Amino acid sequence: MINPMMGRKDSRGSTLQVRVPATLANLGSGFDALGVALDLYLEVIARPAAIDQFRYVGQGAVTLSADNLIHQGWRAAWQALGEVAPPVALEAHNPIPLARGMGSSSAALVAGAALADAMSGGRLGKDGVFRVTAALEGHPDNVAPAVYGGFVAALADPPLAVPLPWPEGLLFVLGIPPYEVPTAQARAALPQAVALSDAVFNLARSALWPAALFSGRLEVLREAARDRLHQHPRAHLMPGLEPALGQVYTAGALAAFVGGAGPTLAALVRPAQAQAVRQALSDYVREGNTLVLQAGEGYQWKEILTPSV
Repeated sequence: MINPMMGRKDSRGSTLQVRVPATLANLGSGFDALGVALDLYLEVIARPAAIDQFRYVGQGAVTLSADNLIHQGWRAAWQALGEVAPPVALEAHNPIPLARGMGSSSAALVAGAALADAMSGGRLGKDGVFRVTAALEGHPDNVAPAVYGGFVAALADPPLAVPLPWPEGLLFVLGIPPYEVPTAQARAALPQAVALSDAVFNLARSALWPAALFSGRLEVLREAARDRLHQHPRAHLMPGLEPALGQVYTAGALAAFVGGAGPTLAALVRPAQAQAVRQALSDYVREGNTLVLQAGEGYQWKEILTPSV
C-alpha cells in the first residue's frame, strides 16, 4: 500500500484500492476526543464509470445505492477540492461490524474521501481528508485514527488531530453483542447538561491516557478509562454492561470501556491475559462474538494495474 502524498500525478483514470481501519472512540473518559485504530480493515476498490455504482460484500445489510457513506465521503472530498465528483464504481469488502461502536461509518466516509484525494493527485493530503470527514461525521474521534492510525487525540472545531505513540505488545479484546446500538439512539440517551464535578472528573482522566502511554505507566490506564459522562446514561441500551466491566478487570484487563456508541465492550490487555478476558466477556456477548486485535495503521491506498487487452 502507498500512503497518499501531495504532488502525486492525477489518477482519476486509474483503478484504486484503499484500506481503512476499524476504530474505537472515547476510550472511556475521552468522549468525542480520543480514539484508536484497530487492525481490522475495510477495503474499497474504485473504478472509473459512466454512472455511480456500488457493490458491497461483508458485515450487515447495506443499501445498494449511490447514497452510501463511501460515496458521500467521495463527493464531499471533491467538493472540498472545488470540483464536481466524477462518477465512480465502488466495490466494498467490509469485515467491520455495523452499528457496534467500531467505527464502520467513519471507515466508510474516510474510504470515499481518501479515494477522491488519491485520484486528485493528493491535493487534500491526510490532513484534508481528516477535515472533510470530521465535518461529515460531526465528531472527530473515529475518523482521526482511521486517517492517521494508532492512538489519536482530536478536535472537531477547529479540526485538529494529533497522533501519539502507542506501545507495542498490547492487545484489544472486543466483546461484540449480537444487537446494534445506532449512534443516533446512543446520542439521544445523553443528558444535555452535566455537573461540573463530572466534567472535571473526565477531563482529568482523559489527560491520563497520553501521560500513561508516554511514561509506560500502564497501571494508570484503568483510572484513565473511567467515565461519568456517557457510559452510564447509555447502559440501559447494553444489558449487562456494568457487571461486564468489573469482570474484565478481575480477569486482568489494563483498561476497559465502551467502543464509541456501543455496544462493543473493549478491554486493553497484555497478551498473557487475552484469553481470560475473552472468557470474562462471554456473558455480555451472549450470541455475539469476540475478537482479539492489535492497534492498526491509518488508511493506505494503492493503484491497481489492469491488464491490457
